[in-house]
Amino acid sequence: MHMIIAFLQLRFIPRNVHIALLALRLWLGLSMVLIHGLGKLKQFSEMAPKFPDPLGIGHPASLGLAVFAEVGCSVLIILGLFTRLASLGLAINMSVAFFVVHQASLAGEKSGELAFIYLAGYVTLLIAGGGVFSLDSAAHEPPLKTK
Repeated sequence: MHMIIAFLQLRFIPRNVHIALLALRLWLGLSMVLIHGLGKLKQFSEMAPKFPDPLGIGHPASLGLAVFAEVGCSVLIILGLFTRLASLGLAINMSVAFFVVHQASLAGEKSGELAFIYLAGYVTLLIAGGGVFSLDSAAHEPPLKTK
């Protein structure tokens, strides 16, 4: 019975928090910059006049903040440099997208489900940091407690 439980709990796969944080950083960072950020950066001039302005700071400024988060902060997350600060920037960006632009909707035509999922990942990195496989760690960040 013990072997069945061990199998069902996938104990044969080694657990490593730091590899998991590296995977999360790369997955979130690369998908955000490649799928969302670079398109906004390349088409900034065309998008700026009609980009949502949820904070009332102007369409170009709103787009600029989104590009800063989706490109700049994502690159920092990929590198694991200032990971917690970059995650905060992206968490704020995704919070505005989910709560203000998509009105906290998880279903339907104006669903913000993707922003909500990204937000969960960025909050996780904000809390945990980049792990030992990051430039933050190379700068002597205290190791994450795994127990």
